Amino acid sequence: MERRLLIAVTLMVAVLVVPSLFRKPAPRRVGARADSTAPRAGRATQAPAAGTADSVAASVVSTQPVPATADTASVVGSQAIYRLTSVGAAIDRAVFPHLRNFHPHDTGAANIVRPGDRLLVTRLLVRGDTVRFDSVPFAIEERRGGVRMRGQAGPVVQTVAVSPVAERPFLLEVQGTIEGLEGRGATLVVGLGTGFANVEADSNDNYRQYAVAARRNGVENTNFRSVDAGAVEALEGPFDWVAVKSKYFMGALLSTDSTQPQLGGALLIGGPRPSRTATHAATWVTMPVGPDGRYRYRLYLGPKQHRVLHPMGRDLDVASPYGWIFRPIVMPVANWITSFFMWTHENLRLSYGMVLVVFGVLVRLLLWPLNQKAMKSQVAMMAVQPILKDIQTRYKNDPQKLQSETMRVYKEHSVNPLGGCLPLLLPMPILLALFFVFANTIELRGTPFLWLPDLSLRDPLFITPLVMGLTMFGLSKLSQVGMPPNPQAKMMTVFMPIMMTVLFLNFASGLNLYYAVSNLVSLPQQWLINKSRAAEMSRRQVTS
Repeated sequence: MERRLLIAVTLMVAVLVVPSLFRKPAPRRVGARADSTAPRAGRATQAPAAGTADSVAASVVSTQPVPATADTASVVGSQAIYRLTSVGAAIDRAVFPHLRNFHPHDTGAANIVRPGDRLLVTRLLVRGDTVRFDSVPFAIEERRGGVRMRGQAGPVVQTVAVSPVAERPFLLEVQGTIEGLEGRGATLVVGLGTGFANVEADSNDNYRQYAVAARRNGVENTNFRSVDAGAVEALEGPFDWVAVKSKYFMGALLSTDSTQPQLGGALLIGGPRPSRTATHAATWVTMPVGPDGRYRYRLYLGPKQHRVLHPMGRDLDVASPYGWIFRPIVMPVANWITSFFMWTHENLRLSYGMVLVVFGVLVRLLLWPLNQKAMKSQVAMMAVQPILKDIQTRYKNDPQKLQSETMRVYKEHSVNPLGGCLPLLLPMPILLALFFVFANTIELRGTPFLWLPDLSLRDPLFITPLVMGLTMFGLSKLSQVGMPPNPQAKMMTVFMPIMMTVLFLNFASGLNLYYAVSNLVSLPQQWLINKSRAAEMSRRQVTS
């Protein structure tokens, strides 16, 4: 049973993980192509004074003008520097001094705003007319503690103030006023850019995760790859927040009050596709402006760090859900593992590679009592096999009697038929959670260990997956010592390590390191289990 369960669980992981690396999400078509002959875009649910998706789409599908030479000012947070350009009063640089740029053709600190792209450009919809502030030169009126700018487009004047939020790294407060509305409401359309600059060594994986997330009753995700070039997709609100995200970074517009969602909807406009994986999509978010001309929202622009996002609430820490159907188990386990890694790294001053080694040893030590108990259950099952075979022969035509007699034998001999399965089941959520930890945890991004340049990427020399496969083979061989001959088990002893090695070749080197360490620690444990099993079998007079 244990071996069949191991095969089933392993194949299940293989079937789930491998397709996710290549699968293209099914498109969620709500809108239409952005041209004059195509059908109109879908209609978004309106907040007060919010425009329709049709009118918003018409106002933003046109190409933005190239900004002229502009003055700049910076908003400096505790862990980020945001530069605003006077053309459009928009963010054109977001630099994180403590995070490296790992792109092969770039160096230095990570700047996630694409060259030529801008965030927080605005357009205003007033009674069907569009007032474009994205190309308006704003005058910088304040630079200390924040930035305040003022710009005019015809009779309409906009003032924008951007400042950091105290004790909330990567969070900005944005307040604005619109003059010239003459007591009329309007709809503000805010741009979130076309996706972030690639600052990762693995650009394909980064592009695959370009998406928009939005929170209404729950968190909804739309991948950029589902929006064809030139097409428009409308996301119906109202939303509490709307975020553009890459593998490790996120830019989110947040309502000022989570109980009163103020974002009317969002539009995604498909951009050019330089390659199969490199996709662009311009994202625009709508919000109402009242008759007083005032508006206010917050912007989170920074890394997807659980310890930063979780205290903010509002499900921002699950903007990138993972774990498939196992999500309720995988995400809590992954968060716990990440917290353990960070605590050990920061308090014991260990490298993340050594933390992985320690974690692999600890998991196996904690499972040792369960392995011993599983061994005893296995021997007990072997002891009652002759009795069970006799029962199966006698009651083969009476399923109900066969079941009752089988349960009686289990009870009389204190046998738990599932007792040997638990030690095999417990490591699987940990292994699955670790897969996502290395795929999503920015703290492990670019972390070297020994010959491994980055624990979140594959081993360039394929040493760790090969060691993992060899130790798995040795562990399987050792577990067969003293057991009755089993041709199926003998075949799986060779097949499973080969399959797992091939499967893990392109997985994160940190995941392979953990698995290899776990197997190495299991070898002496298995030897001790073999000795205990021989003694137990002798005591129960079990013959092989």
